[in-house]
Amino acid sequence: MNYTKNGVENLKIAYIGGGSKGWAWTLMSDLATAEDLSGQVALYDIDFKAAKDNEIIGKKYASHEKSKSKFDYKACETIDEALAGADFVIISILPATLDEMYSDVHAPEKYGIYQSVGDTTGPGGIIRALRTLPMIEYIAKKIEEHCPGAWVINYTNPMTVITATLYRVFPKIKAFGCCHEVFGTQKLLASMLRTEYGYDKIRLQEIKCNVMGVNHFTWLTEAKYKNIDLFPLYKEFANKYYETGYNEESNDNWMNTDLMCGHRVKFELFRRYGYIAAAGDRHLAEFCEGSWFLKNPEQVKDWKFTLTTVDSRRKGYQDRFDQSAKLISGEIEPEIGDTGEEGVQQMRSLLGLTEMVTNVNIPNYGQIPNLPLGAVVETNARFTSNTLTPIFTGNLPIEIYPLITRIVAEQELVIEAALERNLEKAFVAFMNNPLINLSKKDARALFDEMVENTKEYLKEYF
Repeated sequence: MNYTKNGVENLKIAYIGGGSKGWAWTLMSDLATAEDLSGQVALYDIDFKAAKDNEIIGKKYASHEKSKSKFDYKACETIDEALAGADFVIISILPATLDEMYSDVHAPEKYGIYQSVGDTTGPGGIIRALRTLPMIEYIAKKIEEHCPGAWVINYTNPMTVITATLYRVFPKIKAFGCCHEVFGTQKLLASMLRTEYGYDKIRLQEIKCNVMGVNHFTWLTEAKYKNIDLFPLYKEFANKYYETGYNEESNDNWMNTDLMCGHRVKFELFRRYGYIAAAGDRHLAEFCEGSWFLKNPEQVKDWKFTLTTVDSRRKGYQDRFDQSAKLISGEIEPEIGDTGEEGVQQMRSLLGLTEMVTNVNIPNYGQIPNLPLGAVVETNARFTSNTLTPIFTGNLPIEIYPLITRIVAEQELVIEAALERNLEKAFVAFMNNPLINLSKKDARALFDEMVENTKEYLKEYF
């Protein structure tokens, strides 16, 4: 890597999970618009063919007439080759296959436990963590060996425990986890200002928030647009749409996709606690007691969000495989433009080309004083030249403190269980989870069944 009057040249980005049919294409699009960056993206994936496919697609992005940068894409057969000399490392992997995820999400349903996502918390999130964290341990050691000074950006769920594991294994690592859920809440606030109060031409960056909590259960304790306190407006908004739910285009289309919702869970949590829950409803619901929002599919429908089935994910994956084939054949062209993701802007800031403040997942260095030091939390942070500085948020409000401290303790226990390869310790975390309202006997039976279903990826535990 070297600096010129036009920006940074010979940048090396290692992409772990480089066969990705989603995040990788987003990166390609955003890099194509970054006229002050150039270099190489090294694509590593355990599915080498998938990485080779993305090498072809990446070159199409790079050579597109709208591309403003010069990046070469190369599929690497080993992780060592991909990481050697990297300036940035991106982690975006699928832990195991959709067969294992099917068990994560749907096996608990036999016991009356429903999960709207199943990749972060709940029984599915815990089992997913057990098979993911040994992979992350391996990746962290390889980063320490081949590019210890690189900045590491994690997009993989479960976000919090993965980011924490990177630091446990390689304490000097420069890593952070990125999630766009808070952006969705900022969009909701902007929509509220437009439709309810007549404001126009609102940029999301103008909505300033104090962000605190843990990934997918993040909260805003302050929110302002210019000099306007948004909390009184949000209170009116939440009360108005509490029963019907809200969608800017139509109050009836919240069920059109797995990702849409009527925001009723957010409104309910605000009415309970007085603070704005800042994630999608299907994520927020999973961190609460099961009887609140996830008692059964009928209750989920009443709260106007959806249960994301693994069959729907299979369809989504197949659609992206089909899109990959069309991109490779030239049947369709790459689409280049602003994707709304911040990864490339974060890189530019860390390279000293700009500065930015945004929410990220990093260890608690005291930015949330009443949570344990070292636990990974989600807060705002400032990105400047080779520096990521957390912004002090203040204490968690006492109203939501019990909810989040329980989550932090469970996550710490899951990390210990995974790094020690200790299934009994993992079972304690499993029983403590608020979605699992079962006897110890039934909880044990479910845990053992889910472990058995994913044993191909848990061999180190036996």
